[in-house]
Amino acid sequence: MSKRAEDGPEPGSRLVGRAGWLLVVCGFVLLPWLYVLATGLPDTATAAHWPVAWVGLDALEAVGLIATGVLAARGDRRHPLAATAVATLLVIDAWFDTTTAAAGSDLATAAAMALCAELPLAALCAWLAVRAPGQRA
Repeated sequence: MSKRAEDGPEPGSRLVGRAGWLLVVCGFVLLPWLYVLATGLPDTATAAHWPVAWVGLDALEAVGLIATGVLAARGDRRHPLAATAVATLLVIDAWFDTTTAAAGSDLATAAAMALCAELPLAALCAWLAVRAPGQRA
């Protein structure tokens, strides 16, 4: 039997478990809200600070890619945290680029960026995030 099993649960694990269940409940509470959004939002909208939103998202991606790359290159065990965040940002960027693009060349450009840049980079970051520390590729 392992030392942990003999000593009982780790300190704080009960709090983590409760936080986990709280997140599950919040997720289920959010489900009816999805219906409200799907049936109540307009098909189009004008957004204030649209360029700031997109530049900010891409800036976060750039900083995240650099940080993840530096951490991974140095063998820092924290690189999976950065990689997870960047993979998430890249998938979100691909989603919003393609779903907000106008039909035609804008949509083609968004799809090309998603398929050739954002999603492959997200997959690389996801691979870095789940790969066991010290495991050879």
